[in-house]
Amino acid sequence: MSSASSTLGRAVRLALITASTGAATAAIAQDAAPTVLDRIEVTGSRIRQVDVETAQPVFSIHRADIERQGFSSVADILQNLTAAGSPALSRSNVLSAGENAGGTYIDMRNLGAQRTLVLINGKRLGITTSGYQDISSVPVSAIERMEVLKDGASAIYGSDAMAGVINIITRSNVDGVTANVYHGQYSQGDGARDRFDVVAGWSNERASLTFSAEHTEEQAVWARDRWFSRFPSTSRHPDDGWTQVSQWGQINGLKGPGCTAKGGCNYSLDRGTDPTNPANYHLSDLTPFTGDVSNAQEQMHLISPLKRDSLFLDGRLDLTDDIRLTTQLGYNKRSSSRQIAGYPLQSATAGIGAMSIDSWFNPFGNHHGYETPTDIAWNRRTWEVPRVSTSDLTTWRAVAALEGSIEVGERYFDWEVGYQYNRSELLQVATGNLHKERVKNAIGPSYYNPATGKVECGTAAAPIAGCQVWNPLAPYGSNDPYGLTGNQALIDYLFPLETTRGKTTTRNAFASIAGTVMTLPAGDLGFAFGMESRREAGQFTPDALAQSGATTNLAAGPTGGGYTVNEAYLELSVPILADLPGARDLSLSAATRHSDYTTFGTTLNSKFGFKWKPIDQLLVRGTWAQGFRAPTIADLYGGGSETFTTNYRDPCDTVYGPSASSAAVRARCAKDIAAADTYRQLRQGGEPITSSSDQTPVPFTNGSNPDLQPETSTSRSLGLVWSPGFASDLNVALDWWKVRVDNTIVGDHPNDMLRDCYELGIDARCTGFKRDPVTGIVNELNYGKRNSGFLETEGYDLEMSHRLAVAGGRLSTTWSTTYVSSYLERTTNDSDIVPTPNNGIGSGFRVRSNLTVGWESGDFGVSWTARYYSGVKERCISARTRPDECSDPGVQAPWYAGSRDYNQRGSVTFHDVQFRYALPWDATVSVGANNVFEKYGPIMYTQPNSAFSYYGGYDIGRFVYMKYQQRF
Repeated sequence: MSSASSTLGRAVRLALITASTGAATAAIAQDAAPTVLDRIEVTGSRIRQVDVETAQPVFSIHRADIERQGFSSVADILQNLTAAGSPALSRSNVLSAGENAGGTYIDMRNLGAQRTLVLINGKRLGITTSGYQDISSVPVSAIERMEVLKDGASAIYGSDAMAGVINIITRSNVDGVTANVYHGQYSQGDGARDRFDVVAGWSNERASLTFSAEHTEEQAVWARDRWFSRFPSTSRHPDDGWTQVSQWGQINGLKGPGCTAKGGCNYSLDRGTDPTNPANYHLSDLTPFTGDVSNAQEQMHLISPLKRDSLFLDGRLDLTDDIRLTTQLGYNKRSSSRQIAGYPLQSATAGIGAMSIDSWFNPFGNHHGYETPTDIAWNRRTWEVPRVSTSDLTTWRAVAALEGSIEVGERYFDWEVGYQYNRSELLQVATGNLHKERVKNAIGPSYYNPATGKVECGTAAAPIAGCQVWNPLAPYGSNDPYGLTGNQALIDYLFPLETTRGKTTTRNAFASIAGTVMTLPAGDLGFAFGMESRREAGQFTPDALAQSGATTNLAAGPTGGGYTVNEAYLELSVPILADLPGARDLSLSAATRHSDYTTFGTTLNSKFGFKWKPIDQLLVRGTWAQGFRAPTIADLYGGGSETFTTNYRDPCDTVYGPSASSAAVRARCAKDIAAADTYRQLRQGGEPITSSSDQTPVPFTNGSNPDLQPETSTSRSLGLVWSPGFASDLNVALDWWKVRVDNTIVGDHPNDMLRDCYELGIDARCTGFKRDPVTGIVNELNYGKRNSGFLETEGYDLEMSHRLAVAGGRLSTTWSTTYVSSYLERTTNDSDIVPTPNNGIGSGFRVRSNLTVGWESGDFGVSWTARYYSGVKERCISARTRPDECSDPGVQAPWYAGSRDYNQRGSVTFHDVQFRYALPWDATVSVGANNVFEKYGPIMYTQPNSAFSYYGGYDIGRFVYMKYQQRF
């Protein structure tokens, strides 16, 4: 083989091995200086380099690290990183809907999952129309290592690389077969997880094939089976938060027996009695457990179930001594579902209207002799048919490239040209929502037909063909005729199947060349130049019934569109000094990328870095980088959708809102609410809220904005890497970082609109909503995307590792800590508005830290990990009705102006342990437990990243598992 071919082979082999890597794990001192051709590519740079330590902090997770953890998915592994933010669309947030529901996404620095770029072998993972990259589509068995760049890199990789980059490097050049079996479950006996995978490979001097297949199943955990999710306000307050929109049925606003209220009263049926007899109704009892209310948590998932099948193929073939064909083919099918309680149907707000005075089942209508017949308004939660949404996502991925090395003079240049194609197809099926027009018919006029012996819709003179009569006052479990229990024909009539489809595609042609152009006194000047042409297209089409608002499903319009971006980038690595006193190495790096989008135009982003070794054992490094995030297809072309806002807070509420203590807020509220001094925010069922926030009784509408511009960012880092000579295998890295995102694409929020209007007094923010003239509640609100405000976060990363021979074995210790010193957010461009500090509040942990201690001796190994989350603050459930739940009642809360009363929640540490043993027949068995002491985090009533009063990223119990690996 030629020298070029030999060089190519060496470079490829070296690229598959990152010796003792991570931001703090590479030793700085080198033995003999390698030749200029012995280079590898590290995430964050396109230039092959001798030194794995770069100017930017890169942390690596190797296959051995993955196997020594009890986590069974890529999402869980990455979410365990201390630099990872709160989980986006946590599987504990079962109220999430839309195309992204069911996927798993990674968020670095709490800057949002859309601002973290995920790559597979340096090429982008596919995205949804909302810009999310589903990392559940990557099989764990196919991964060789994961490199995490904790720095901005838009100059290298383009859009979205603002908070960081995760590069998943897959396995190749495998010889033989390895099979793994994994099973685990929570100590409560639920949430079982099973994984089976096989990796097989074959290779010779010119070709290699590596194939992996994986099947994963993760069972559901029900909210009713954990103390913190069993009731709306946890088992600590089991009586709080029940809804009167229950499975028992209710009549609203009736001037019946015992009613003294001017607007009428609410009545419920005596259990076990005839619902058509007006004498069988009593004034509604809102007492939990024994009354006429409902605990929706009983029907909800805490963690939704998931199935996944994955195939991955890596192929490499030397076409000539100097040219190689590489390809990666991937297939993944993810099936997930989520269940929430039956629909809380309210005739007054669902656009259905009252039960007809001529309905056969109206106890106060014409058919049953009531003295003053009347139409009746009613509520009924359809407990018999919980709302279930299944999501099947099928993803294909193909990358093909030619790569090689050419010699020009005495210099070698590495080149690559190729094409990438990603396609994802989504099928969502929803059940449990009611067809409004059919409900109208079912509760409209009806009559008894002696010919059929049944009550039928309409009148004898004008029957309604195909209609099924419904009595919504027949309670759950009742055997009375024409209720839902056991009546499949009625269920099929009222609850249509709704099918939603989505599709996204990515097409990317790329070409690059890298090498050295000249030799400077301190070394070779390296460069990388490349071009890419990428086309993103996507559509998300809700069922026609949902688009028209014909069902109680949240109305949503179709999303569809695409854009093309053409890009060129240039990167330089410039050695300045070498092998001098005080400058064993001093080099600079620079990169710039020009991007031309068909949606908004051009943008130019650059990055600069330096690397300085005053002595062999110490590295000083730093970067300055510009970044950007392009508006997504959904941002630009998304159809409007309705949603019942959770954790909704109205500042005008006189018990839990700032209006209770701020005269200025109450004065602003009085401009829109006649009775501002007594106004109460209402929750579903029309009852006043009983805590600081609740779900809205009516849906609000969210939409897109075709005039959006890209977000921009500036990131900075400065760090030290120390490998002292007096302590072998000790490596320490400390990095300061700061990221600021400007012109943020704000997905606005009803809470932000009302806060800005009433608490901050920004009149321009008071035009997007209307209030009901009688109740005063916000009954119409439209919000969408806009460029406004900024995000800024700052902190430190500390990484330490050490290896030591102890007791006939090898003791290893790794410690990773992220400290966030500041996190500020402002959603307006008004410079007079004080930014909101979110650091140490809700899910904004100031400190996350992981310490792992491992010991290997012969065939035996054990590891122990402690995962630490610092304490946070959150709003009190109520400083007035629950003073024991409020650590600082009356104290000015740090999150919103005019807001008082907050809780200090304590820190929590979870401990994991694993034991493993290598068996004589080339197998390894591992047993372990995550959260071995069954530790639970504190109650958090603001429900960060969750549908429950518990942080969505905390462990939910002790998880015990076993793994068996067999090599052939």
